[in-house]
Amino acid sequence: MRKVTIKGLLARKLRLALTALAVVLGVTFVSGTLVLTDTLNRTFDTLIGNAYQNISFQIRGKAAFGDKAAALDSTADRKLIPGPLAGVVRRLPGVGYADGSVSGYAQFVARDGDAIGSASSSLGFSFDPHPQLSSVRLVEGAAPTTANEVVMDKATADKYHFAVGNQVEVLTGKAPRTYQISGIVTFGSADNLAGETLAGLYLPAAQALFDARGYYDTIDVLAKPGADNITLQREIAKVLPAGAEVVSGQTAANELSSAVSNTLSVLSTLLLVFALISLFVGAFTIFNTFSITVAQRVRELALLRVVGASRRQLFRSVVGEAAVVGVVASLVGLGMGVLAALGLKALLGAFGVTLPPAPLVLEPRTAVVALALGVGVTVVSALGPARRAVRVSPVAALAAGRVGEVELLGRRLVIGSLAAVAGAAVLLAGLALPAIGLVGLGALAMFVGTAVLAPVVAGPLSSALGRPLAAIFGAPGKLGRENATRNPRRTAQTAAALMVGLALVSAIAVLGASLSGSATESVDNAIAAGYIITGPSSGFSTSVAPAVSRLPGVATVTTVYQGQFEVGSSLSSLRGVTPTELSRTVRLAITAGAGTPALVAGELLVDTTTASAKHLSIGSTVRVTFAQSGATTMRVGGIFKANPLLGSYLVEASFFLSHFHDPFPVAVLVSARPGASHVGTALNNYLNVYPNVGVQTRAQFEHSQRATVNALLGLVYVLLALAVLIALIGVVNTLMLSVFERTHELGLLRAIGMKRRQVRAMVRSESVIIALFGAVIGVIIGTALGVTFAAALKNSGITEIVVPFSSFVGLLVLAALLGLGAASWPARRAANLDVLVAIGAE
Repeated sequence: MRKVTIKGLLARKLRLALTALAVVLGVTFVSGTLVLTDTLNRTFDTLIGNAYQNISFQIRGKAAFGDKAAALDSTADRKLIPGPLAGVVRRLPGVGYADGSVSGYAQFVARDGDAIGSASSSLGFSFDPHPQLSSVRLVEGAAPTTANEVVMDKATADKYHFAVGNQVEVLTGKAPRTYQISGIVTFGSADNLAGETLAGLYLPAAQALFDARGYYDTIDVLAKPGADNITLQREIAKVLPAGAEVVSGQTAANELSSAVSNTLSVLSTLLLVFALISLFVGAFTIFNTFSITVAQRVRELALLRVVGASRRQLFRSVVGEAAVVGVVASLVGLGMGVLAALGLKALLGAFGVTLPPAPLVLEPRTAVVALALGVGVTVVSALGPARRAVRVSPVAALAAGRVGEVELLGRRLVIGSLAAVAGAAVLLAGLALPAIGLVGLGALAMFVGTAVLAPVVAGPLSSALGRPLAAIFGAPGKLGRENATRNPRRTAQTAAALMVGLALVSAIAVLGASLSGSATESVDNAIAAGYIITGPSSGFSTSVAPAVSRLPGVATVTTVYQGQFEVGSSLSSLRGVTPTELSRTVRLAITAGAGTPALVAGELLVDTTTASAKHLSIGSTVRVTFAQSGATTMRVGGIFKANPLLGSYLVEASFFLSHFHDPFPVAVLVSARPGASHVGTALNNYLNVYPNVGVQTRAQFEHSQRATVNALLGLVYVLLALAVLIALIGVVNTLMLSVFERTHELGLLRAIGMKRRQVRAMVRSESVIIALFGAVIGVIIGTALGVTFAAALKNSGITEIVVPFSSFVGLLVLAALLGLGAASWPARRAANLDVLVAIGAE
């Protein structure tokens, strides 16, 4: 039987190669994702290890919110350390060196006036040239010794053609300022810090710039050779003030590595989800291919039974073929995954996700996972066809040219309906909890249930979809329609993969349209200002708002801040606004209590959704905790209509500033005086000195919100494109098998006068009908999923549910075109068959 299995594989090389291609693509995506994330983890671990390799201890403020902060952000919010503490620590026995440092936002500006990189990847810090303690190494020039000097990382200097002695503009939380480059630095052996630009400043200048005069963010300690580290750590702990702690350098490095790993795991999970979707779609292709090939080999399998092969041997033979295909495809996919990692990195870079350069890392775990998934999906998909292969009796198989399986319609209806209903219930439960695992499991069950039910409607729906083709192409179109309807099960199985892919695309389209519509409505309902000044998500210079308020024609300026605080036992986002003439810039729809008067009184405003969930009302007392000022209580002074742009909690700006260290505004809202049409031009002219800040009208701001949503959707569509490609491979595979199966029929058609172009039109018509069938079912299922997701996210910013019908028409047209493309090769093979050979085929 092993020889029979091998000969069977060699006899069906082309069909199995197309099947293997679906597995190859899915495994490539999975292994590429794992290689990319392992590479990034290794890179950051190495960089962090180099940074902390000589640090014996680090003194820092205690994390304000503990593990809850780490769950939301990669860095914990900590109190500053008093500057004199560094001198106290230096005098302790066993301490060789102690250096305090501060850091913050500092972004270089290129010679053409554009900001370099992004705010989140621009690090400013106090530069200490100590050769043992500092991970930043001078390679040219000297350390900064005045407030007007800065050192620049080598990667930025090389890319933007800066050198020692040049002038460079730097953007910070203050007004833009020009510095002289005193030196060029590297981070260990790397030219920068994993893609981040480095701006090293003179310590007193950095403290002033980051509002930390007389304070440090951390104090790094180097122990003397031979010192007892355990004893020294205890001695350091004794001199620390309340709210400070001392940890080993290894602990600090491990925490930072863990935070980076957690951040990267989000990216890895996202990519793996799309990779598994591709494998899931590939499973439909594999199942369909083996189903058709087994049906075509019934006589062959029956002969094997007659000459003594057992059912178990036949079952193992079919499964063995699948295993061989799975192993070969998985190995190829694993090899291509290394190249895919580079492609994924470039794709993310095209969408604004900057990743550091690093050599690729292939862990043994990646190979194991790739093989397990590839072989597992292939073998499991072949089990059903293998079971059907051994159920047909040898006598029945030999008596007929082809033995078809009797459709048990009632059982199909029951099984499919149960799977679909159970999947919908699990999906809704997952959305309500929320639990992403249940959502995925529910969607999986719904797709399987729909695929089981699809043959019930495949005949009549394919017939309806084929009518226009029959009218347009005549006899070839009619024959293509009959080919699609003669075997509803095969049509449904072939279209199932495309159905899943387009269902996901449709769901994302509904979700994206709802997000865009909600963003527009949110801007209309929340902002009354004529102009909105925005910049990096982390905020921008505090000098913008005061300067803007002095421009001619400006009536009102409202500054918006954002930060984290603890409400009760949960970490939440807090926004602060300047209250002067707030109604001219912000539409604050108060439903209970007061608006501006409550803000001025230092009271807390809460949105209706949060107030209802936490059972808050006017006069309720809430315990809150701030990272810098600690715990206090606040009175709820007003409740406003929920709006994602205003957030859940709102306070007055001066109250906000008193509880946060050096906060940056995230937006400035500007209202112009009546008739002051020149304000927009004046704002643009003034903000030219801030390359990272822009001004938009309300209409432009709405458009930018929609553009952000569309950019994210574009990335999702690109990732889903692989699933659609695998589905098309399934269509090609089925048509190729169908051409092989109907060789005799095609020969007869050619013999009675059908031309080659008519044969091609017939095969293409069948392909278009199959593609449209999958697209129609997919759009229906996807719309239902999209509406469900949008409704479940009502409290997370989606206020409108929008169904993009025009997009769905485009999807149907695209499906028809993809069907035409998928039929090109099978149609040519069918048209090029030798007529006499085809007539003689069984």
